[in-house]
Amino acid sequence: MALAALTALGLAACGSGSSGAASSTAGGKVQITLSMQNPNVQQQDPATYAIVQAFQKANPDITVKIEGQTVDEHEKAMQVAAQSGTLPDIFWVYNSLASQMAQQGKLLDLGPVLQEGNLTDKFPKAMLSGYTSNGTQYGVPYQSLVTGLYVNTSILQKYGLSEPKTFDELLNVAQVLSKNGVTTIAQGASKSAYSVWAFLTMLDRFGYEDKYQDVLSGKASYNNADFLRLYQHIEQLAKAGAFSKSVSTQTYVQAVEEFTSGNAAMLDSGVWAAGDIQKSSVAASTKFWAGPTFSDGVGDQNLYMNAPSAPLVVSAEVKKSAAKLDAVKKFMAFYYGDSGQQILVDNAQTPVTTYKPQVDASTQPVFASVLSVLQQDGWHSPAAQPDLVVSAETSSAMYDSIYGVIQGVYSPSQALDVVQKTIH
Repeated sequence: MALAALTALGLAACGSGSSGAASSTAGGKVQITLSMQNPNVQQQDPATYAIVQAFQKANPDITVKIEGQTVDEHEKAMQVAAQSGTLPDIFWVYNSLASQMAQQGKLLDLGPVLQEGNLTDKFPKAMLSGYTSNGTQYGVPYQSLVTGLYVNTSILQKYGLSEPKTFDELLNVAQVLSKNGVTTIAQGASKSAYSVWAFLTMLDRFGYEDKYQDVLSGKASYNNADFLRLYQHIEQLAKAGAFSKSVSTQTYVQAVEEFTSGNAAMLDSGVWAAGDIQKSSVAASTKFWAGPTFSDGVGDQNLYMNAPSAPLVVSAEVKKSAAKLDAVKKFMAFYYGDSGQQILVDNAQTPVTTYKPQVDASTQPVFASVLSVLQQDGWHSPAAQPDLVVSAETSSAMYDSIYGVIQGVYSPSQALDVVQKTIH
């Protein structure tokens, strides 16, 4: 999901691969369509691309046509395709839209598919439970959503700073680095407003998981005392000069470049960035961090984010073609089997199943650091990332609210109201 904020490629026919009859290529091959949230899947989602290539090599009678576009364009295209009956065979989509499609009968029940492929027991329950509706399993996790802050320890050491653990320690780091003209946290709001992952985890450290259902039902407000404290802390960081000077105009990709070029002490990102960081000059000094704990937080502070990302779903139209349904079953079995999960690992992505990965820390040091965070005793993950359990409108407002405080556009209270106004 993550590297989805680049220039879009036009997608003339999102659902071109889906129909009641099986799509066939020359020589009688069955073709299935995989539609993703990245314009260039090969470059922006190499793990998925590698799985597709390996699958086609293992199944020469099946061709997987990959399509892609930016997140916003993809979501809109899927809505249109659902209405016109032209959904692609397999596609990525935010869970809020997927659940609506499932209720409308647009999606295939994947429960039998998983059982037939002996896959059901391979998933931790939390990885599947969020994608069920009325007894049907309408989706499976695309990838694990592991997010946080990458930390260039050499920059901290240069200025006599220890790696922070608490918010107060992070604030001190920001104050010291700012005085020396160094960016603490590389962020990019332009064309990538969703790139606030570390702050979404912080929201869980202020009780979001226990509160959000009451907020959505109207029993509580997003503008509450607990969330307000978090947003005030974000404002403290902003006033301390913690963020990129060009945060308003640079993209997420440029924020990554700011970090990998050694010009920022931290990067707000996720596991998907580990591969690029490993290839950079800062690889040897980079560690992954789940983010700060808060003395005035709510509930357990020992949280990291390792939740299911948005799901992969399958068009219900697929079941009208025995050949296409068989191809989809084989693809799912490969993707979520050990071979597919190891390909995820080889591309610096954590498994979504219980598969125990083989990782060479000497060649994948940054990825190994990510895994070490997930293996901390006494730490655990929320069931879902905060923005993935609300509507697209509300999630967008959450991003805007956080970046609004970072950029000084909103006061903390105003930012909370921006989100609350989207909740009906």
